[in-house]
Amino acid sequence: VEIVAVATQGRYGSSDWVTSYTLMFSDTGRNWKQYRQDDTVWVFTGNSNADSVVHHKFLHSMKARFLRFIPLKWNVGGRIGLRVEVFGCSYKSDIADFDGRSSLLYRFNQKLMSTFKDVVSLRFKSMQGDGVLFHGEGQRGDYVTLELQKGKLSFNSHTSVTLGSLLDDQHWHSVLIERFNKQVNFTVDKHTQHFRTKGDSDHLDIDYELSFGGIPVPGKPGTFQRKNFHGCIENLYYNGVNIIDLAKRRKPQIYTVVRDNNVCFPSLLPCYWCCWLH
Repeated sequence: VEIVAVATQGRYGSSDWVTSYTLMFSDTGRNWKQYRQDDTVWVFTGNSNADSVVHHKFLHSMKARFLRFIPLKWNVGGRIGLRVEVFGCSYKSDIADFDGRSSLLYRFNQKLMSTFKDVVSLRFKSMQGDGVLFHGEGQRGDYVTLELQKGKLSFNSHTSVTLGSLLDDQHWHSVLIERFNKQVNFTVDKHTQHFRTKGDSDHLDIDYELSFGGIPVPGKPGTFQRKNFHGCIENLYYNGVNIIDLAKRRKPQIYTVVRDNNVCFPSLLPCYWCCWLH
């Protein structure tokens, strides 16, 4: 659920109410994260009596299954008392689970894809600090890679830019990559880097397919020295195409590849299922 606001009251007919609190959220009930604004843990103003409703709309919505209220202060003449209401809205979620061997290959209709503009968006939750989230390359020397390296996210396309830290914390993180000619906007969570690539031309030439979750094609230099992604990817879009939805519907332009002992082979097993249990 996408949570957008909360409201609180004290305990009915009493002197028990909370005057300030913080929030924590989780999608598993085991790993918790604190709600933050302006890069600091946000303290919410609570109640001044038992019956008035204090409503807070979030500056940044959060997606979670569990929400925890942490009282900080309460009425000196009473005890902790709290009635809460949580406001949210439905949230469409397509999730793929990658086990460190599997990857999704998305094939283009033509042998060579030459683009001046690309947009990639996704959310991920990683079990490991290293792993390739997506990769594409062409025979003319162009390439693009998004890869976790020691808990940081690295974007490479003739230019290497790194964002974030401790991204292998088993919490969801958002990624948006917007490329127009040589100009790239690279966003991880709410932090953005703007930069220009060093390629020879404004367009990007990629051979017939992109891989998500790893680099499955054998024989290319360094391919098997780089780890596949182990974790979950949600709402993966490439230029407006819902990649995971295509996999769910078993469309012919996308299929699963499993890498085992430096050998790749197509798999008929779907690589998507619910990741809440991780």
